[in-house]
Amino acid sequence: MSGPGFSHDLRQRQTQSLVLAPQLRHSLKILQVAALDLRSVIQEELQSNPTLEELPMDGESIDKPDTPAATGDDEATPETAPSDAGDRREEMDFSKEFEILGKLDQDWRDHMSTAGGSQPYSAEDAERRQHFFDSLATETSLQEHLMQQVALDELGPPVLEALRQLVGNLDDRGYLAQPPADIALQTNLPYETVLEALKLLQSFDPPGIGSQTLAECLLAQLTARGRGDSLAARMLRDQFELLSRRRIPELARKLGAPADDVQAAIEEISKLDPAPGRRFAEDNNRVVVADVTVEKDGDEWKIHLNSDYIPRLRISSTYRDLIAKGTLSKDEREYLRERMRSGKFLIDSIEQRQRTIERITREIIKAQTPFFEHGVSHLQPLTMTQIADIVGVHETTVSRAIANKYMKTPHGIFEFKFFFTTGYQADSGASVSNTSVKEMLADIVAIEDKGAPLSDQELVVKLQEKGLSLARRTVAKYREELGILPSNLRRDYK
Repeated sequence: MSGPGFSHDLRQRQTQSLVLAPQLRHSLKILQVAALDLRSVIQEELQSNPTLEELPMDGESIDKPDTPAATGDDEATPETAPSDAGDRREEMDFSKEFEILGKLDQDWRDHMSTAGGSQPYSAEDAERRQHFFDSLATETSLQEHLMQQVALDELGPPVLEALRQLVGNLDDRGYLAQPPADIALQTNLPYETVLEALKLLQSFDPPGIGSQTLAECLLAQLTARGRGDSLAARMLRDQFELLSRRRIPELARKLGAPADDVQAAIEEISKLDPAPGRRFAEDNNRVVVADVTVEKDGDEWKIHLNSDYIPRLRISSTYRDLIAKGTLSKDEREYLRERMRSGKFLIDSIEQRQRTIERITREIIKAQTPFFEHGVSHLQPLTMTQIADIVGVHETTVSRAIANKYMKTPHGIFEFKFFFTTGYQADSGASVSNTSVKEMLADIVAIEDKGAPLSDQELVVKLQEKGLSLARRTVAKYREELGILPSNLRRDYK
């Protein structure tokens, strides 16, 4: 009788994985960041790529052709900067030998000295400057904290993309801002995949992240502590409305527990964090700068891209001059080619970013014209897939392009993702977004009799009078999202 043993064998397995080239990842990063943050990204590239130089901020948009300065006709603009200097000898003459790389670096310092003033920019200055940048520390954002945990799991591309979408839809509290069904609809991802990603997200630190309600968030924290079957957990699951009103006698009767135990459970709940994502917030008073301004000019809506914070770049003429007279080796020549290709790719990526944002904005205006004309109550249902099909890009490109972006409209400044919302069909056949429904609901509550506030069922009837048929639980959900208390807590007894 032989005992258990171990064996080794070789097996072939075929798998699919998505691998992004470094340049493509950099391009996607440029597309995703807001205008204020883009300047920092570009400055990093300027620090590492000596062939790039920044032009004065004279009010011209970065996506317009750059006019050569008066320093000579051979300066490279974004249009003339070679995208593949090694293969396009008609643009740059590589027939002559180059100077040694050390001489090139010294000439670059001399150029910086001439351009920047009388003080030379020494290697010691460069080292001190780099030490300063390396010493800057930034707090980890909630999104970064969560995506670092994603790296610990081997996920397929669909689940990974769904997880990114969910993380991008978290509000400052760490709550999911939209239902999973809406996210699946907007991104064209399978609903089951979004649910799988949501289950994974809710297992991440901090506990309670990715919840949709306060009760769900607090219950997740108790479960993480091994208290999922406690009296406090039962209270959150089954009697949250009584808990929110602190009706201890009623809670004790409903749960069949002594009043002292109920009081102790309430104290346990009070020690939980109702907003687990807020600890990662860098600054709740962060200034919002619109990336796009939309305003009406006569009968036409005009789009103005905010380029005030985006440096204007070109390939330095200094290196073209050095190339024309130098005697570099093959390796040194390849180094220059790679740096110039990288610089040209950055310039093209910025231009592409601006064009993509402008095209998406134009299609949003077409789809949401009633909003721009009349306000929030006229917002129409719209998905990212619809815009992606019109613009001719993938919906994930639209998602990245609108991330962290704001639009200034005649009705205020809104996040781009505000314009993407699911909706309902009114009795008249017209489509109404859920944002517009919430606006109607808020208006109804605002004018109600404070001495006899409307119940959720009465709110349902009021919306039916406006041609909208919604379930009572949907109205209750929207009321909670608007921060409107139940009718018994809204009553004015004066």
